[in-house]
Amino acid sequence: MHVQYLASEIGTGLRRNVTMTVAVVVTVAISLALFGAGLLIRAQAETMKDFWYDKIEISIFLCNEFVRGATCASGAVSDEQKDVILGTLEDSPQVDEVFFETQEQAYELFRDRFVDSIADNITPDQLQESYRVKLVNPEEFEGVVSAVSGLPGVAQVVDQRALLDRFFRLLNGFQVAALAIAAVQVFAAVLLISNTIRVAAFSRRRETGIMRLVGASNWSIQLPFLLEAAIAGLIGGILASGVLIGFQAFFVEDILEPAFRFTAWVGWADVWQIVPILLLTGTGIAAIASFITLRRYLRV
Repeated sequence: MHVQYLASEIGTGLRRNVTMTVAVVVTVAISLALFGAGLLIRAQAETMKDFWYDKIEISIFLCNEFVRGATCASGAVSDEQKDVILGTLEDSPQVDEVFFETQEQAYELFRDRFVDSIADNITPDQLQESYRVKLVNPEEFEGVVSAVSGLPGVAQVVDQRALLDRFFRLLNGFQVAALAIAAVQVFAAVLLISNTIRVAAFSRRRETGIMRLVGASNWSIQLPFLLEAAIAGLIGGILASGVLIGFQAFFVEDILEPAFRFTAWVGWADVWQIVPILLLTGTGIAAIASFITLRRYLRV
């Protein structure tokens, strides 16, 4: 089959069904943009996990005169209680390093993080001393938490991983939602592609009938339709890739990164890994949907 003939047939088919073709392109682009967003959210979650899990600490806040509780019944933590807590931490094989933060150091950090009007109402003696514990393996935090939680002089044990896990669960929820919506859109795109192919085949039934009479094979008849659908899917994938690239350039780099410098963000390497997936998925969905439709509609 000549390339010139194929190009002519494809152009004719796209022009005859321009409205349906545009609808297919837009639907595929929306579904793939959502699919790409889901993949980008997953990449962001993995990037943040790699960044934060190496920095995870367990904070052990000690009793002072302003804290009440079962382990603070004797008032502020004593030097003996501090020694017991420190010894428990140093004896644990899961602990890498232990840092002690005084009330004055906690007050300085407090002043750095909050505006002066709030910090002026707080004095150093109102804040708690604490131990900051860095773990050998951040995933093995339960043993350290359980070992020090009930010790006298310990007011509260805060595991940063538990806080981060809530955030990552939220990210995973966004990812699942984006992929679920994308799946619905892909299903709609498949139905629209199938309908477009039926309309195209019906409008060109005289041509396909003549091709049957002269002995054309199934493949010769179906190929122009397949390529029309594949081109529409490819254009949808290109548009979705453009949306993803624009999101990275104008939202992540220009807005999120400058505003939230305390964490890591997805980079262009993640985007360029997703773009080929979108292009192949758009082309593949369209081609497969049209092939299945044509097998039922065009029989030689």
